[in-house]
Amino acid sequence: MPRILVADHLADEGLRILSREESLSVDHRPGPSEQDLIALIPAYEGLVVRSATRVPASVIEAGSRLKLIGRAGIGVDTIDVDAATRRGIVVMNTPLGNVSSAAEHTLALLFSCARNVARADHLMRQKRWEKGSLVGVELSGKVLGVVGLGKVGSHVARVARAAGMTVIAYDPFLSSEKAAEMGVRLVPVETVVADSDFITLHVPLNEKTKNLIGAAEFKRMKKNARIINCARGGVVDEKALHAALKSREIAGAALDVFEQEPLGESPLLELDNVTLTPHLGASTEEAQRKVAVDIANQFVSYFKSGVVENAVNIASVADPKLVPYMALAEKLGNLATQLGGNHVRQVELACLGDLAGRDTRPLTIAALKGALTPVCGDEVNLVNAAVLAQERGIRLVESRSRDLQGYVSLMTVRILSETGESTIAGTVTQESEPRVVRINQYEVDLRPAEHLLVMFYPDRPGMVGKFGTILGNHQLNIARMEVGRRARGGQAVVILTMDDAVPPAVLDEMRQAVQVEDLRAVRL
Repeated sequence: MPRILVADHLADEGLRILSREESLSVDHRPGPSEQDLIALIPAYEGLVVRSATRVPASVIEAGSRLKLIGRAGIGVDTIDVDAATRRGIVVMNTPLGNVSSAAEHTLALLFSCARNVARADHLMRQKRWEKGSLVGVELSGKVLGVVGLGKVGSHVARVARAAGMTVIAYDPFLSSEKAAEMGVRLVPVETVVADSDFITLHVPLNEKTKNLIGAAEFKRMKKNARIINCARGGVVDEKALHAALKSREIAGAALDVFEQEPLGESPLLELDNVTLTPHLGASTEEAQRKVAVDIANQFVSYFKSGVVENAVNIASVADPKLVPYMALAEKLGNLATQLGGNHVRQVELACLGDLAGRDTRPLTIAALKGALTPVCGDEVNLVNAAVLAQERGIRLVESRSRDLQGYVSLMTVRILSETGESTIAGTVTQESEPRVVRINQYEVDLRPAEHLLVMFYPDRPGMVGKFGTILGNHQLNIARMEVGRRARGGQAVVILTMDDAVPPAVLDEMRQAVQVEDLRAVRL
């Protein structure tokens, strides 16, 4: 009989679903330390957590019987998903249970920020009647800028429009037609920053969104601008925010998420023009019930019928013969998106050679997941990738052909967007190692790695030395280099595999020194 450890507080409805399943044995022990969890986990096949309990590699390695880890919520940043995948452990989340709650809390902070509700309450409790210092602003007639129009951002946009606001948004995955249906105008993120009276963020935290709003962005904002972040801590540079609020460079802010949680000591606590809440986005009775019921049902389905729902790691759901191709498909989609333009309209996957004789649908979904991940983050997985694409007006095209020369099997992912396109092709070697063999029109032999620099520029002598010197001056090591070109002295692509991420300032220095046509830092 599989044993399930529930290591966080879980709503009673979820616990009842797990406990009444006679084929499962359930223990509820909320709040264990890492060492406690290491000692407990060898006896369990399943582990349920929420945001309080971390599941690092040490716990996963100790879980000799562990088959399934479930997060009652969307974020899996507290779980070492890579370690779980290497062990063949399925990691699930519940991406839809707290959408309404997160959106409503954003709206609560939007209204509170406009009308100084939190500060007014604080002054009233001090028996201070200071109406003159609490004059607010109306939302009606103002411009709301939404960064990220997923489920939460879309909900916020609908309510804001009902309140009389004009909504502009930045979302590189949403088509202009789909945005128009929502009554939203798509604009570059720089326009959102400069033209909005209120800005709300709904993006995952990754290398591209880390400190997305920093000192430079605050300088471009209106003096009366107010910013709300209920997405992820770290998307807003808190030091820059403090400086902008203290100097009244912007009018106000409201934060529910922070770079370090719990918040502890922070200079933001000293300011009267910022509203702070302790990560309450999903803290409603309804959301707690939804995520608890969702994860409980998913565990029952898995252990009773072998059904995998809302898995965030790909190896857990693949046909063994397709495992290396699924991993490759996700990397191809991810790379194609990061090299393509904004506002993706179509994702195409072509399976050629021996692959064409198999059920290629899992490969298509894996490629789509990879294509959506740079913007959607934790929200997207193998189960909901197609739904999220449909909601964003992204068309999915599949094709197969047994005709192929030079390779046993080949996959090609093509991204079409409103501002450009990219095509990436790859294969798997006889040793089951993935290879990228074409980037747009250039033939390459690239081993996918976490950190890549991709450069397109005229093939001229001395170029390699310039960027190598710049990277060396910043102690950034090049692990491998691949070059593709069509003719001597023509256009070329150079891909550098880096040991570490290259900071934006170094990328700017390289652009100036090498005069590249296009330079992208890619993380797979």
